[in-house]
Amino acid sequence: MLRRSLVTCLLVAAAAALAACGSSNNDSGSASSTPAAPAATTPATSGGQTLAVAADPSGKFAYDKTTLTAKAGQVTIDFTNDSQIPHNVTIEQGEDEQGATDTIQGSKTSKAFNLKAGTYSFYCSVDGHEAAGMKGTLTVK
Repeated sequence: MLRRSLVTCLLVAAAAALAACGSSNNDSGSASSTPAAPAATTPATSGGQTLAVAADPSGKFAYDKTTLTAKAGQVTIDFTNDSQIPHNVTIEQGEDEQGATDTIQGSKTSKAFNLKAGTYSFYCSVDGHEAAGMKGTLTVK
């Protein structure tokens, strides 16, 4: 009997602790268990262009294009890699990496970048792939 009472007390305490974890007090003094949604962000630049790039489907360390051109603003890279060798598309200006798509094999992925006018390089950042020739130039006007 004592053991059952102890288990019941522990369960009640755990339930109360869990209920308190999600609660926060707002200005009116009532509890709310719904967290505030993060504010939506919009790009500071104009644009909205999508560029398609694909890895060589036979497995060569190459893209189907070595030069790309886009307007300044949001540029989305649609990357297709039908080979079974993992690849990605990394965007860099000088030594400043802008980001990269997911590294994928046998699938597709997309990534949006906010790019200012200038010359960028794009390359596969998987070890040895850029040095083997998997790279190109992206000109943003």
